[in-house]
Amino acid sequence: MSATAPRDVFMPRPPGGLGRGLVLALGVHGLLVVGLAASVNWRTSDPAALQAELWAAVPQAAAPRAASPEERPAPPPAPETPPATPPPTSLPAPPRAAPPERSAPAPTPLPDPQIAFEKERVKKEAARKQAQAERDKAAAEEKAAAAERTAKAEKAARAEAELAETKRKEKLAQEQARQKEAAARAEQAAKAEKAEKAAERAEAQRNAEAREAAIKRMTAQAGGSSGEPGSAGTAAQNAAPSAGYTGRVIARIKPNIVFVDDLATNPAAEVQVRLAPDGRILSQKLIKSSGVREWDQAVQRAVERTEVLPRDTDGRVPSSIFITFRPRE
Repeated sequence: MSATAPRDVFMPRPPGGLGRGLVLALGVHGLLVVGLAASVNWRTSDPAALQAELWAAVPQAAAPRAASPEERPAPPPAPETPPATPPPTSLPAPPRAAPPERSAPAPTPLPDPQIAFEKERVKKEAARKQAQAERDKAAAEEKAAAAERTAKAEKAARAEAELAETKRKEKLAQEQARQKEAAARAEQAAKAEKAEKAAERAEAQRNAEAREAAIKRMTAQAGGSSGEPGSAGTAAQNAAPSAGYTGRVIARIKPNIVFVDDLATNPAAEVQVRLAPDGRILSQKLIKSSGVREWDQAVQRAVERTEVLPRDTDGRVPSSIFITFRPRE
């Protein structure tokens, strides 16, 4: 048995390529160092100098500029005088003082860049604060305008709702008034119809009584009676129309009937007509209704249009005649 254990085929292989990775790492680090050096190099130049002029609040005249030693004028030469014997009592002349030397002007100091940068920063900060204040003011104004628009919209909505409620109440009141008015009209119509029916019943009762009396009278005339009971006449019978006179009267009136409805039945309307001696119609009265109001009215209007009825065969006109009209006859 061997001293070393055999290698497992399922174990991962040892990593290789260490030298290649080291070379790549060194190359990348070198490029990084070059890039850093290039980025720092452009900041090594001195900043540009700035100049500023200072002005006084009150204008003042500047002092004359001191002349430099080179520009200082030379003193004029002393005039030549013949030597003279000084008086014995005169004092010696004082030594001539030398003119003071003028100092050279101080060099103008260069402005500090840091001060300019600080002024620029302060100026930008002030502009930023002013812009922020303007934005805040605009935002506040927009918020106030939005609140005002919202208040106006709410007020308009409330006004519209109140107007709609008022209209609804008015419409409801009008509807209730119409319903009351319709109920009152219906009640009046019912009362009128009831009264009309009562009047029609009373009229029908009177017409029936008049018809029965007429039938009795006509029956008495046909039977040779001398007239009504208690009559004082001496004639053998009352003057009655001939048998064909009623047909002639119907033939005269019927062309004047205007009725366009098509009835399923053939109702009869009986009319009493009172005549003058010359045949003129004095009045007409519905004795028995046919049950169809339109037909009854058409018959009565036709009688009014006729105005004059023909005479009987003996030349006389009866004072009253009962006529029955049917739409299909």
